[in-house]
Amino acid sequence: MITRIFLAHPRSVDETYLQHARFAGLFALTLFAAAFAALIHAIIPAAFEKTASRIITRLYERIHNRG
Repeated sequence: MITRIFLAHPRSVDETYLQHARFAGLFALTLFAAAFAALIHAIIPAAFEKTASRIITRLYERIHNRG
């Protein structure tokens, strides 16, 4: 049960638990940055015009080209 919950997925992407936790944590922080840029852009349209989409594109490429 513990293996399935905590280790199966990291192993499926050829990572240890800690490697996967680091990747997922940094991914989440980057998503927060994209969300913040989009929020500011919603209020001030001239600010961060392409920041969120650029971040999302970069994250997609990291996931898509992984392993």
